[in-house]
Amino acid sequence: MHDEFLKVAVDAARAGGDVLLKYLGGPLNIEFKGDANLVTIADRQAEEAIVSFITGHYPDHQIMAEEGTTNNSVSSYRWIIDPLDGTTNFAHSLPIFAVSIGLEVNGKMVMGVVFDPVREECFTAMEGCGAYLNGKSIRVSDVDTLDKALLATGFPYDRRINPDEYLLPFREFLKTAQEIRRPGAATIDMCYVASGRFDGFWEPKLQPWDIAAASVIVKEAGGKLSDYKGGEFSIYGKETLASNGKIHEEMLNVLRTI
Repeated sequence: MHDEFLKVAVDAARAGGDVLLKYLGGPLNIEFKGDANLVTIADRQAEEAIVSFITGHYPDHQIMAEEGTTNNSVSSYRWIIDPLDGTTNFAHSLPIFAVSIGLEVNGKMVMGVVFDPVREECFTAMEGCGAYLNGKSIRVSDVDTLDKALLATGFPYDRRINPDEYLLPFREFLKTAQEIRRPGAATIDMCYVASGRFDGFWEPKLQPWDIAAASVIVKEAGGKLSDYKGGEFSIYGKETLASNGKIHEEMLNVLRTI
């Protein structure tokens, strides 16, 4: 059954990606959900395409999507969807964004698909079955010390109000890691941890749809997830720390000092 879920998720993600590519670089009817939180016509139409595809196969399943699509289902299956992670990048024609689709069953994440339509990279994972990029197995990196690690992070939408809260850990990691990148799409950041391109990632105040799919991919690629104190990770929590596992404790030590 999970194989069928995965195929539906991949096809739905590609349908959403087709919508995004159609609008990339064109008029977007940009609106603001906050000072720094954008939404475009591409977000909404991609969400419609994804939800329509999934509900066409599983009409009784729950839906949780970033742009507000929900239903009243009481099914134990919940699809958690971000039709466009990296909207600000997309709005500026910066080609770093992705579609994210995760499946939660009885409160547990069991499957994730993250599709980068620009690079034609589709990251997938099912619980207990490993993680893959375009069908080829991926694993986290072997970097075992923070001073040799390439990290990624992002800043929440309230950064104009609380800049120091986010700049303090950034400053400490600047002093301890080899280098830091800030691509602007948490789904891609986490999938790059899963595939060994990044060694670690941290970001607070992410929403479930930002991390649901990618959390399964990181875990199935051999990575580690927690909050900033080393506690159990939850897509409904306020802190996300993802790493290759080997540098996780060192990253925690930095975050604990903030």
